[in-house]
Amino acid sequence: MERIAFQLRIKADKVEEYDEEHRHVWPELLRELESFGVSEYSIFRRDQQLFLYMHVPDFQKLTSQLAASDVNRRWQEKMAPLFEPVPGLRPGETLAMMSEVFFMKGRS
Repeated sequence: MERIAFQLRIKADKVEEYDEEHRHVWPELLRELESFGVSEYSIFRRDQQLFLYMHVPDFQKLTSQLAASDVNRRWQEKMAPLFEPVPGLRPGETLAMMSEVFFMKGRS
């Protein structure tokens, strides 16, 4: 299982709208993410900065599945106006991917 983390950034005037939309994520999108193997998915926010973390068997496969998904396309179209570029985004990146530096597996 891969642990994936990346950053996104919300426009300053869209923070409340972003939070509200995520209190009502479409059930069909959640079902689809689960069917693609996503077992955990968290989004943390500090002001405009988002930190996203997920467990998925194969992130590259997931990105292909999401690219072909009508439900995901509609969700991304709805969310796109809320975002601005992440500072430090590298050429060709659409997500500011993060590298794992440390992991502690719990006892459970």
